[in-house]
Amino acid sequence: MSDQPAAPRPGGGGGGPAASAGALYGLLATLLRRVPRDLSLTSLATLSTLDRTGPRRITDLAVSEGITQPSMTVLVTSLERAGLVARHSDPADGRVTLVTPTAEGLRYLRSRRSAGTGTLAQLIDKLPAGEAAALAAAIPALQHLRDLDNEQRDPDSRAPGEQHAPG
Repeated sequence: MSDQPAAPRPGGGGGGPAASAGALYGLLATLLRRVPRDLSLTSLATLSTLDRTGPRRITDLAVSEGITQPSMTVLVTSLERAGLVARHSDPADGRVTLVTPTAEGLRYLRSRRSAGTGTLAQLIDKLPAGEAAALAAAIPALQHLRDLDNEQRDPDSRAPGEQHAPG
């Protein structure tokens, strides 16, 4: 037997940021495994970044997604062949090529989001009313976490006039 105390189980009454993070991470990992994928997670993340931030250079996408520029070039080429993104010259500088999501790419992304949301909604429907209400009460905090992550990954992606909430 180990002398270490057992780690608190997510949702087991333990508190604090580590317990919350563990519960959220475990849930997200479970959901990602349940939804069938025909694109890699990096491809989906790249498409999502383009939807959220608009047209981007390949080098900017590589930094945002945490991969090398050559790897991003290969990924963008694959997305382009699938009809999910297109490359266009930057109107401000014709030497620069920007990657943009196509209408098909946006439809695909929204379909994936809808499927994931539906899967999660089915699970939430199985919760006792008090736990479902606790999740509903946490929505502003969850949205704030997403905003903080977006700002950390891409500080220039905030909408004009959008203010970061202190704290």
